[in-house]
Parts: sequence; C-alpha cells; structure tokens
Amino acid sequence: MAITETWQQEQDYFHLNELCPPDCSVFGTPRVERRGGGLALIHRNSFHCRQMKPDHFNSFELQMTKVGNLDFFYCILVYRPPGSAREFLNEFSEFLSILIKFEKVLILGDFNLHVDDPSCKVASEFLTLTDSFSLKQHVSSPTHNKGHTLDLVFSIGLDIRSLNVVDVHATDHFCVYFNISSHVSNNSHKVVSQRRIINQTVVEQFSKLFHLNLIDYCDNVEILINHFNGHCLTVLDIVTPMKLKTKTSSNSPHPWLNEEIAAFRRTCRQVDRLWKSTNLEVHRLHLKEMTGTLNNMIKLARSKYFSDLVHMNKRNPKVVFDTIQNIVSPSAPPVPVYTTDDCNRFLQYFVNKVNELKLNLKSCNENTTIVASLNYSWTNFSAISIDNIMVVSKKMKPSSCPLDILPSSMFFKVIDLIAPFLVKIINLSLSTGTVPNFLKQAAISLILKKPNLDPSQSSNYRPISKLPILSKVLEKIVAEQLTSFLSNYELFDKYQSGFRKMHSTETTLLKVSNDIQMAADSGKYTVLVLLDLSSAFDTVDHKILLGRLENEFGIAGFVLKWFTSYLTNRTFSVYINGMLSDTAPLLHGVPQGSVLGPLLFLMYIYPLGKLMNNFKNVSYHFYADDIQLYCSFNDTELHKLTELLDCLACVKSWLTSNSLQLNSEKTETLIVAPENKIPIISRHLGSLSSSVQPCIRNLGVWFDQSMSLDHHSSLLIRNCFYHLRNIAKLRAFLCNSVLEMVIHAFISSRLDYCNSLFTCFNKSVLNRLQLVQNTAARLLTGSDKRAHITPILSSLHWLPIKWRIDFKILVLTYRALNGQTPKYLSDLLCPYASSRALRSSDQNLLKIFKTKYKTRGDRSFQGIAPRLWNALPLSLRVADTVDSFKSQLKTLLFKNAFS
Repeated sequence: MAITETWQQEQDYFHLNELCPPDCSVFGTPRVERRGGGLALIHRNSFHCRQMKPDHFNSFELQMTKVGNLDFFYCILVYRPPGSAREFLNEFSEFLSILIKFEKVLILGDFNLHVDDPSCKVASEFLTLTDSFSLKQHVSSPTHNKGHTLDLVFSIGLDIRSLNVVDVHATDHFCVYFNISSHVSNNSHKVVSQRRIINQTVVEQFSKLFHLNLIDYCDNVEILINHFNGHCLTVLDIVTPMKLKTKTSSNSPHPWLNEEIAAFRRTCRQVDRLWKSTNLEVHRLHLKEMTGTLNNMIKLARSKYFSDLVHMNKRNPKVVFDTIQNIVSPSAPPVPVYTTDDCNRFLQYFVNKVNELKLNLKSCNENTTIVASLNYSWTNFSAISIDNIMVVSKKMKPSSCPLDILPSSMFFKVIDLIAPFLVKIINLSLSTGTVPNFLKQAAISLILKKPNLDPSQSSNYRPISKLPILSKVLEKIVAEQLTSFLSNYELFDKYQSGFRKMHSTETTLLKVSNDIQMAADSGKYTVLVLLDLSSAFDTVDHKILLGRLENEFGIAGFVLKWFTSYLTNRTFSVYINGMLSDTAPLLHGVPQGSVLGPLLFLMYIYPLGKLMNNFKNVSYHFYADDIQLYCSFNDTELHKLTELLDCLACVKSWLTSNSLQLNSEKTETLIVAPENKIPIISRHLGSLSSSVQPCIRNLGVWFDQSMSLDHHSSLLIRNCFYHLRNIAKLRAFLCNSVLEMVIHAFISSRLDYCNSLFTCFNKSVLNRLQLVQNTAARLLTGSDKRAHITPILSSLHWLPIKWRIDFKILVLTYRALNGQTPKYLSDLLCPYASSRALRSSDQNLLKIFKTKYKTRGDRSFQGIAPRLWNALPLSLRVADTVDSFKSQLKTLLFKNAFS
C-alpha cells in the first residue's frame, strides 16, 4: 500500500506503526522542511523490501524501494506539491535519466497534474516526457472528487493487471487498486529450533538427581569439565528433554485484537458491502459510525494490552523499553531466516574483515622492551572458596549463550548445588595454568546496526560475542585478582579511564574540559585531537600481549601460563535462529564479550601512555581505545604545535608496530580559540589542518571552539523533546509509577549525562533545559500548561536543572576528597591551609583558585567546585559516607530551590 501526504513529522512513527497491519512493515519518508507532505509504503514482511536513498529534488518528494531479492523491481512513490511546473519537469526528467539502468520500475503517486485535460500544456509535456522514457501510464479514469486524474501509475518491464479506481470517501482522492505479476521471492520460512522448558519444578527435579559423587574427579581440568557437562546434560535430558519449536520470520498478529473486535469488524464489512450495493447515504453514514466505533474498540483494547504488559514488567526495564520502542520507533525490517550456509557466510565475512585489517598493517616485529628489573611479580593465583563463587555469581547478570550445557536461567538457581564442583574446576585451572577448550568457544549472534539497514548485507550487522556462563565465572575470578595486583603496584595508566572502577566518561571529560578552560583563563589557546582506532580489540597481537604481560607487568609462572592458555586455541562460530556455523580460530585480538578482554587491552596499550609522557607540552587521555591529545599555548608559543605533531607521528608509529590501525579519516581536531585566531593556528597544524572542525563529539558530548557547549545543548534539548512527544502518545497506556520510570529513563538520564560540564551554560540555555524538565513534570502529573511549575516540581521531589548540576559537582567533590574518583580529579582540588592557627583550619575547606574570567576559569571544575564546597555547612563537609552526604545534600538543595 502506497500513501502520499501522510503529514508525518520527522522521527514520528507512532501513527504509521498504528496504521500498519499484522505481518507488515512500513517505510515512512516525512517532509523535513515544513508541514504537510510525506510518503509511506506498507509492505508484507514476507517480501524482501529495502528502502533506497535517492537524490533529493526540490519540486517533488520521492521514496524509492527495492522489492524482491533475485527477481526484483523498484517501486518509486512520488508526491508533487503545488509549485513551479517548469522546475518539476526539469527535475523529473533528470530523475528519469537515472532510471534507465533499471529493467523493472513501478512509479506511482500524486502528481497534481490534470493529465485528463488535453488543453493542459504542462500535463501534455509531462506525458510526452514519460513516454520518451518508455514509461507506460495505466490510470485512465478520474482519481479526484473534482473529476480530474491526478494519481498516476507508470511501469517499465512489469505486468500491471486489474487496475481499478474506487472512491472510499476517506479523502478527496480515490484509491487506485491494481495487481502486479512478478516472481518476487517470499521471505517467510519456517525455522525449527530446539529448547528446554525451565521452571521451578524442573529446578527441583534437577536438584534431586544431580549428585556430585557421580562425577569422576581427576587432575586434568579438560576431562573434569567434560565430566561436569556430561553429567548436567544427562540430568537435563531426564527432567526437561529438548523440544522442537517452529517459528516463521513474519510477525504474529496484533495480540490485542480479541474475538469481540474480530466479530465487530465482520459486521462492519457487511455494512460496507451493503453501502456499495445500494449507494445510499443512510448506509454510508451507518458505515462511518460503525467504523468510528471499531477504531475506538481497537484503541481501548490496545491501551489495556500495553498498560497490562508494562505494569506486569515494571520491575523488568528491558521489556518496558522494548515495548515502548516498538510503538514509537520505525518498524525494523524482518530478519531473513538463515540456513547453516548463511551462518558460514557471515563467519567468513568476519574472518576476512580482521584479516584485511591485519594485511594493511606492517609485520609486528617490535621487540618488547625488557625492563631491567621489576620490583614486583605475580607467579601464582590465589585459591578460591565456595564463598568466592557465591559472591561472584550474585554480581553477574544472567546472559544466555547457545553453547551452555546448563542454561543461565537455571545456572544461578542451582548455584548452591554446583558450587563445590565449580570450585574444583576453577582451582584446578588456576593451579595448572590451563583453560579448558570448552571455555574458549564463542557464539556470535548478530543485530542490525540500524533498523533501516538491509538485513541481507553482512556489513550491516554488529557481531555480539557470547561465552559460556562458566567461562565468565572463571574470568571474573581471574579479573578480580588481576585488578588487585595492578592496583597494588599502580600499574594502571593514570589517564586511562576505560573499564576501571570509579572512572567514567564524565570524569574523563571533566578533566579535559577543566584543563582547556583553565588554559583559556590564562590567555592560552588549545588544540584538541581525537584519534579513532579501527577494530582495535580485534587486531591485538597475542605474541606482543604475552610479552608485555611478562616484561612490563612482571607476570610469570603459572599466571603467565594460564594467560597463554587463555589466548591460544580460541574459536568462534556464528549462531542465528538455532543454526550454528562451522568454527573458526581466533588468531588475533582479545576475546570480545569476555570479562578479561578489556583489561588485557588496557595492558596492551600501557606503553603508549609512557611514550606520550615524553612530550612535556602535550597532554593525553585514554578512554579504552579512544585517545585524546591536547596542547595549550599562547601567541608566542606556536612552536608547541610542532611537538603535538611529533607526538602524533610517534603515536601512529607505535600503533602500527603494535598491530593497531589508526583510522585517519575519523581523526578530528578542535581549536579552542577566538574566531580570528583559528586560521592562524590551523596553518601550523600540518596534516591535521584538514581535520579541523567547529564542533567535535567527544564521548557523547559536543565540544566547540568556545567551550560553551551551545551545539550540545541544542541537540540535547531537541532530543529530549522528541522523546517527550513519543512518551506523551503513550500517556494513556501507562500508570503514573511506570510513566515516571520511563521519563527518568528517556529524559532525566539525558539531562544528567555529564551535567558536571554544564557550568559553562548561560542563563538562557539553563532556562531551555529547565523547560524540558517542566514539560516532563507536567506530562507526568497531567497539569495544565498554565499551572505554576514550582509546586509541581516540589511535589515530585525533582531538583531543578541548576541545582542538579550543583548536586553532581558536589558529589564528585566529596568523592574526590575521599579517594572515590580518579586521582586526576582529586589532584585538581587542594585543601585549604592557613599560615596561622585559625578555627577554619579544621573546617574541611578547599583552597579557592584565583581566576581571571567568569566565562572561563570560574566555570571550570577547579574553579567552581571549591566555591560550592566551602558554601556547604560543616555537617555536610564531614559526612561519613557518600550515601549520607547525598541524602543531606539533596535535602539542603531542595530547601534552597523551593524556599
């Protein structure tokens, strides 16, 4: 079904999803510049349809869809709004010239030309144009209630049959029905998969039959884990044997369409047939009344269904958010049902992708620098107990892996029963330095990167690596001991914030922005360079990594042997719809989806921080594989930029020799300086000058040339209002408690993300952000737009935006003073020390740094945190715990905000 003039707003899919029948999907193309217009195509999921991206034209709107896979045709939907006919003819002829390479084309839509009128010169010229491109026009009767033919159907290479124009009295245009004879492949296939039913009864039966004394103990961990898996499999086959499950790729019908609605719909169709046979006004009015009643019944049933669904799963946020996304987001294309051959094709794609990256890198012949003497070493793991297993398992989130013998949903329910055997397996693995092969297998599942991408293209999928649950338990045990060793000997890079406790994107950005603002306060400019690595985790060289563990970190003995075993003989396979591909060896990279992978990557790039430390005028910061370099200087220090370029060259060389590839195309540079200074500075940046941008996205926050974050605030506000509009459409579906949870998840989380950087916002921006929160509060409470907002926020116990920013800064300050933030943040704060013995000496005050500019140094963390901290009462500054501090602080700020 093709629809013109949908009046769809950008990013608004609620009404199109509401319109979409069961087993169908919709492609919506809204008009971006102004109201009105818009195109939509609704298609069955059983057909392979992919929306294309044609060129943009000013005189008409266009949507292009490829229908079918092997024997396909192009469906082109057009809407021409009133406007310059000459411009339309010129642009449409240009568009038709593009179509000459296509064998089968269907063009349809509202052209707003009176092709039925021979005296209309524009229409005649238009038909001559289409005829010159061998397009056949099939509509010969009026399609508008004024008697003109405006809606047209053209085709090339297609057999159009049974075309009929029907007045459905829904709009001033008539509906054009027709059939297409084409051998379009059907996308609907049946998939037969196996699964076990897990419930409380099964768990109890498993517990009765599972006996540890039936498992043969031995000193070979490989044999031991096979015995364990075999025994679990035997018991599972008894208590819950595998059952076949058949599903198709198409969606199930709307679950809220009950029998009452189905019966009433049949009655409506009877009245519809009666009206078409009599053509009496009384029957038309009766049909209109019944159609309205049917729509109301469907809306009420759907509202009750979603309300019940959300209410039942209010403690399961994933179900709630997936439900909301299904309502307000564009419908994802149906994922084809793949065979084992398809799984192998995906497997080969991912293998080739990494191999191509490795081919582009120089051979890794770097000899890892051997440290002359280390005053630390780690040769043996500590043995674990059942208590360690219980503590680790409680921290883990249930995640399924197709390779698991014991499903994760059951694993945690019987952990008390199997813990003694897990202790035996893990301790034997640690003491012998051996990782069983079963724990080194990964199953790769696939998700589309974006819902509008073609599901048949391998490059459009993001691989998600899943490891057996027992592998994650073992890795968590090792990760805890490894982290403890690295922390005790301070072997983490000070400026590495990825995958580390008490480190985050916010602490990273707060440090970088503070340095830039303090430099600006002292009259200096800053050049910030963001470096991006291509698939960094996938190209890590195992030989270099193991050498680094030994020579850089002092790992030896059974610990080094264990890591060697962990990295060797790893395999992975692709798992889709119950189908499993062949296995392929994982020859490079740290294991994706693992617990240890991120830690090992941090250790792999550890020497890079040492290298960059050699450049005294260049600062750096890591967040996992994201690297930031920045250099501050004044008018007479432009030579420092040469040092920045030298540092960048050394970084590139080090990355290449360590089997890592810098993605130069994604390197971005920001110059924080007055507008008139930027061209001068840019000329001194050499190869970086081409990457200079007015704004760059740094870990989710947009930095700009003045560090005002104006661009970030505009995007944030627009994004919040987009989600508020969607939430408003769901208001009738959700009870207040669930609605508040949804608002916090979609709105508050965005307003609070890195809001410690928002001290640079002026009053105008803060007011716009406050408007977002006010709108959310009114939506939640159902208050009138004229109602005073202060009592509403007070009743919800929501701190206004300005106070939320102060709250975040003060909590970070408390944590920094109590060793609960990275050292690079606590180093920015200095306790107040008087030269004389004063009462203020024991007040837990901070030294206030002297700054020159309110819009620079005063807005930095180093400038604002001491002022806010010193203004707190002593009882807060000496609070015992962070929870106590946060509770008292919110009470104080709440009182100040609403008093």
